[in-house]
Amino acid sequence: MSSHSRHSVTDVTLPHLFRPAEIAKALGCSEWWVKEQARRRRIPFTRVGGAYRFTAEHFAEIVCAFEERPPEHHAPAPDVGAAASSRQARPTRRTSTEVRLQAKRPRRAVRRDRALAAA
Repeated sequence: MSSHSRHSVTDVTLPHLFRPAEIAKALGCSEWWVKEQARRRRIPFTRVGGAYRFTAEHFAEIVCAFEERPPEHHAPAPDVGAAASSRQARPTRRTSTEVRLQAKRPRRAVRRDRALAAA
């Protein structure tokens, strides 16, 4: 009996490590999204040799993490026609705490104004 047969790798069951592309295909998303979520530590992963790898348990946790369930006291969805008519009937009052959004000036206009002021 040799020393290699006692500690053979075939005796140990190693977990299969999935690549980001395989996880992305199973989830129906992009490989970039999977890598980005791992980079931001939003999903579990293993890093082997600088590459992201995922076990079957990681995949199950990812699916559970992004699972959404309806609220327990789920009210029936309103009629589409009723929702459209109720939108038109809403008053357009503004409260004092309401903030009105305003677009930023284009950068080229800001730069032009700075250049004219400096000249």
